[in-house]
Amino acid sequence: MLRALAVDDEQPSLEELLYLLNADPRVSSAEGASDATEALRRINRALESGPDGPEAIDVVFLDIHMPGLDGLDLARLLTGFAKPPLVVFVTAHEGFAVQAFDLKAVDYVLKPVRRERLAEAVRRAAHLRDTAPLIPVHEPDPDHISVELGGVTRFVAVEDITHVEAHGDYARLHTAQGSHLVRIPLSTLEERWRSRGFVRIHRRHLVALRHIGELRLDAGTVSVLVDSVELQVSRRHARELRDLLLRRTTS
Repeated sequence: MLRALAVDDEQPSLEELLYLLNADPRVSSAEGASDATEALRRINRALESGPDGPEAIDVVFLDIHMPGLDGLDLARLLTGFAKPPLVVFVTAHEGFAVQAFDLKAVDYVLKPVRRERLAEAVRRAAHLRDTAPLIPVHEPDPDHISVELGGVTRFVAVEDITHVEAHGDYARLHTAQGSHLVRIPLSTLEERWRSRGFVRIHRRHLVALRHIGELRLDAGTVSVLVDSVELQVSRRHARELRDLLLRRTTS
């Protein structure tokens, strides 16, 4: 029996999906989340509970277009877990199937959802839940951080990261080549990378001093230019940042 989580920001679609899932005899429980952030909190509780615990989730039925983190972002994050729940995409858009299957999705169900089509996705998930091998966890070296890209684990050099943006309990790493979402709070990265020249400039941003191109003062506000991106500096952090930059240029 599968324990399912359905994620969709449109309430009528979510209610319909939950109704169909609860009607399937292979589904023991189905609950809903209205966005990816809420879903992540629920999945974290499931992981803490363990695969046989009362909060466990076997499969996530996931919409793609949602405010904030979209379904593809959430699926990428899940691939970073040691034993993530399975993912079935349920969407009105045909154009993301390649990305979905690159992320090891079990199935890709188009809206409007037909009972028979969803039943096939449930069958596939139930089969894989019972036969999927364990995924080994690899620890990166201190000079790199592991990220997921198209279902493949890659290691990004810390020195290539220009700045980091907070997303709740997650962080988006920005490099010259693109960005990556990781399941690490900004405060943790701030502590870990302080000795590597990263400094907090705002409650939402951590920047690498070596990648700051300009410090700008305008009508009492302070900002920095980092890899062609202008970031606001909060008053609380402005003095410390100026002192660090001055010390860096005179040393």
